[in-house]
Amino acid sequence: ETMEDPSFTPLYTFRIYSSGSHGPVLMLLHGGGHSALSWAVFTVSFHIFSYNSGDTKVKNPDDLSAETMAKDVGKVVEVLYGENPPPIMIIGHSMGGAIAVHTAASNHVPSLLGLCVIDVVEGTAMDALNSMQNFLRGRPKTFKSVENAIEWSVKSGQIRNVESARVSMVGQVKKCEEPLSSPGVPKSISEGITEEEEEEEEEGGESNHKRKKEDDQEIKKECLYTWRIELSKTEKYWEGWFKGLSSLFLTCSVPKLLLLAGVDRLDKDLTIGQMQGRFQMQVLPQCGHAVHEDAPEKVADALATFMVRHRFTEFKEGFPW
Repeated sequence: ETMEDPSFTPLYTFRIYSSGSHGPVLMLLHGGGHSALSWAVFTVSFHIFSYNSGDTKVKNPDDLSAETMAKDVGKVVEVLYGENPPPIMIIGHSMGGAIAVHTAASNHVPSLLGLCVIDVVEGTAMDALNSMQNFLRGRPKTFKSVENAIEWSVKSGQIRNVESARVSMVGQVKKCEEPLSSPGVPKSISEGITEEEEEEEEEGGESNHKRKKEDDQEIKKECLYTWRIELSKTEKYWEGWFKGLSSLFLTCSVPKLLLLAGVDRLDKDLTIGQMQGRFQMQVLPQCGHAVHEDAPEKVADALATFMVRHRFTEFKEGFPW
C-alpha cells in the first residue's frame, strides 16, 4: 500500500508492505539499492511492515543522510499508528541496519521493543567504502529482461537463494526510460548488456551487412532494464551512515541482536561489547551479505528465539522452525 499524509507539506509518500496481524510489529528496513521485496520470503510467519525507500516521494529526494532517513522512519510509524503505536522491533539489513540504529538511538520510535541489525558493522563497512565505487562499476549497467537480472544476481552470488532472487530483483530494476541506442541512453549503457554477444564474422558479404542493419534496427526498439537506484550518486552519505555506528549501537537501551554472515566482520568496539554481554550475536555461515535472503528460515528462527527469550512474544504451536 502507499501511505500518504496530508499533514506533511508538501505531500510525502512512502511505499510499505504489510503482513500478519498478531504479535509485536517488526519493521523491516532494506539495504542500499535493494527494495522492501528483499524481505518477501522471510516474512511468511511474522506480523511485519516493510518500508520501501525506492518508491518514496519527499521534499528533498536527494537527501539520504542517516539523520533524515531515521526521521522518516519515525514519521511512517507516527502516520500508521498515531500517538499510541504498538510495540515495534526494528530490523535492518546493511544500510537499513545503520538507519535502524540511528532511529533507535534518536528515539524516533517511542514504542521500540528491540533492535536487530543484519550484517553491518562499522569497521568492515568503513573499510569497504574505498572499493565500493569499483564494485558498482563492475556490475552490469543494463539487463535484457527481469529474468536476466535474476540470473545475474544468483550467478554472481549477490543473492544465493533463487526463490528470494525471483522476488527481490523485481524491486531492484526498472525499465529504461529510453529504448537502447536512442539518443537518451549513453553508449556506455548500451554496451552493458550482460548477455554474451555472438562473435562477429570477420568476413561478410552484402547479405551479412543487410542482416546486421536489420538487427541494429531491432535493438533500437528493444527496451532494457537498469538499476532502480543509482547507488554511486549517494557516495557523499556513505560515511555518515556508518561512522560511529558501533558505539551508537551499543548505547541503544533496548535488547539488541546482531546477525552476521561471518565472525570476521566484528570490529573492536563490538568485540568488547559482545564479551560484556551488551547484545546477542549469531553467525549464520554459508550466507552471503544478503543473509535474510540467503537463509530466511535461519534468520526467522534466530529472531523468534530472540523475541521469546526477551518475552516480546510466545512460541506458537506448529511454528515451522
